[in-house]
Amino acid sequence: MGDSSAQFAALKQAADPAVAAAIERLVAEGDDRDLNRINVLEFSARRELDEERVISGFLQASRLGIFDLSWNVLCPGCGGVLDAHNTLKSLRPDEYHCGLCASDYEASVDKQVEVAFTVAPRVRRIAAHDPGTLPIWEYFRQMFWSSGVDFNEQGFASLTGEVTLDAIELPTGRSVMRTLQLPPQFIIVFEPVTHAAQFIDVQGEPTDEIQQLSLVYHKLAQPTETITLRPGPLQLSLDNRADSRVLPSVFIAADALHHLLGQRKPFLTAKRMLSNQTFRDVFKADNLTIDQRLKITSLSFLFTDLKGSTALYERVGDLAAFDLVRAHFRALLEIISSEKGAVVKTIGDAVMATFVTPEQALAAGLRMRAAMDALNAERGTADLVVKIGIHEGPCLAVMLNERQDYFGQTVNIASRVQGLATSQAIHITGTVIAAPAVAAMLRHAGITPIQKQAALRGIADKVVVYEIP
Repeated sequence: MGDSSAQFAALKQAADPAVAAAIERLVAEGDDRDLNRINVLEFSARRELDEERVISGFLQASRLGIFDLSWNVLCPGCGGVLDAHNTLKSLRPDEYHCGLCASDYEASVDKQVEVAFTVAPRVRRIAAHDPGTLPIWEYFRQMFWSSGVDFNEQGFASLTGEVTLDAIELPTGRSVMRTLQLPPQFIIVFEPVTHAAQFIDVQGEPTDEIQQLSLVYHKLAQPTETITLRPGPLQLSLDNRADSRVLPSVFIAADALHHLLGQRKPFLTAKRMLSNQTFRDVFKADNLTIDQRLKITSLSFLFTDLKGSTALYERVGDLAAFDLVRAHFRALLEIISSEKGAVVKTIGDAVMATFVTPEQALAAGLRMRAAMDALNAERGTADLVVKIGIHEGPCLAVMLNERQDYFGQTVNIASRVQGLATSQAIHITGTVIAAPAVAAMLRHAGITPIQKQAALRGIADKVVVYEIP
């Protein structure tokens, strides 16, 4: 472990002390495997630390050079890492192919891009910094599969035993011939470095004759193909013409393999990261390029505006009004952050914020309203009246005016819904109230929403909205 005392001292100043101490212990005492593609949600749960503080702590540690942050495109079928990027700017707009599943996927930042952290080599060198030296199964575990695949030791033992017919380490420029006994099952010869795959549908009458199959590995993976063979002996010829070693492995694609790969655990998604305030503050230049358009299938938007702010300045004077408005902003921004949201921008006296879920947005809205009541009571006035609108739906993450922003009809509707309020009220849309957690929150608070139809500027049809009194 390198001399990183100055970095950890700085981390203790920037992050929650308990989180900083836990990170320092991990780097000093953790196994190599524990320091590669760290799942920060699992890290938080095991140590009973607040998730948002842990995410913030790892982001600060990355800023200080303790960790390298990676954005990994995942296969939703098998949980494999189809590509790894050190910046979101490198995310490709085209489809990613999974050879193991023989499927193409678009990199949705909702669930198919994970954010993971690996200790920086200058802080501590681990085996995964040289993946070409990892044993076969450690390569699968640490490099091919993501931090969201739940491999306990018993389950991983079943992969290496129960569902694997053979696994070979083949150096570049070398070839090998293996003889296998094919069972009457569907077989996959998968290579995790080049992601090449060959499917074998083993069916029909068993045979004693030796069947032949030759596979050649190149730098670029070839399209996945399926051949039909009979149960019995197979002479498998493997030739590595790639520029690195390959690790062809022969799997039985039966229930045991599907069960193993179906064991998942939560992981930090790119969508959640984009709605994290620390990330937006610390990595402003690392978000997107000016030409990128990342699709998000579901994001919750909260817009606020301070009612009658112009009249407020005229009524109480510039200095007093400025102090009031600043106090209002402080309260709103603290609430947004504590409810796991992020401020996209402020426009005059208005705020635009995002949340991963509708219930987080509504919780923030209810707290904002209560906070304005408290500020008014503290000052003996009724000057701070905040109008709030919330909507949830698909959108595009984009770069606008050198800032990571959002674009689409969902954003437009959320802004227009906020404009419906004429008092310190919250207006939400049908997609928000339909969320089970939102309905439960309203029932628990004893709030009965008032349904109404509204014409929104720029929206062709009237929409159903709900006032939260």
